[in-house]
Amino acid sequence: QVQLVESGGGLVQTGGSLRLSCTASGRTFSTYAVGWFRQAPGQDREFVGTISGSTGIPAYADSVKGRFTISRDNAQNMVYLQMNSLKSEDTALYQCAVRWRSFYGSRRSNDYDYWGRGTQVTVSS
Repeated sequence: QVQLVESGGGLVQTGGSLRLSCTASGRTFSTYAVGWFRQAPGQDREFVGTISGSTGIPAYADSVKGRFTISRDNAQNMVYLQMNSLKSEDTALYQCAVRWRSFYGSRRSNDYDYWGRGTQVTVSS
């Protein structure tokens, strides 16, 4: 059974950094698009960024552009979300998701087929 697992979340002060990781067990996702989303309590799920499977080109939400970087290591079957200059508004549960049907990333959560359970990121001031 395929599972997506996120790790790397935690508590960090404003201005700090964290690196989240996403891996898939049971199936390689090296050629498929992977997205990162987040959801804060009482708020809708929000697109953070995505990386295509074919070109490895990332795309980001405006709210994180210039601070967050998505990368992938296909040999390790891993996708990373490097988060710098963290703000309190970045506090959320962060989830990765994979599009088994496409190499191309999407900003829409409905375009993703499989989701991890998430890792909590808390930014304190």
